[in-house]
Amino acid sequence: MAQDNAQQPARIDLDDAAQVADWSRKLAVSEEQLHEAVGAVGPLATDVEMHLKGSRSTTNSDRTAAAASKG
Repeated sequence: MAQDNAQQPARIDLDDAAQVADWSRKLAVSEEQLHEAVGAVGPLATDVEMHLKGSRSTTNSDRTAAAASKG
């Protein structure tokens, strides 16, 4: 029987503070942004990274306006 050497995709465990800090640093986002991204797309690191890259395509003024409308 052949051994399965396929590597599992990296997952972000939000219950592990060290992982949250590490992924936040790797992806250059705040821990809050990381939590929001995982909530939006799930724990797969590749999905989170793509989501964050997409969210960065907005302008700073877009983000400021969105934040102001939230509260």
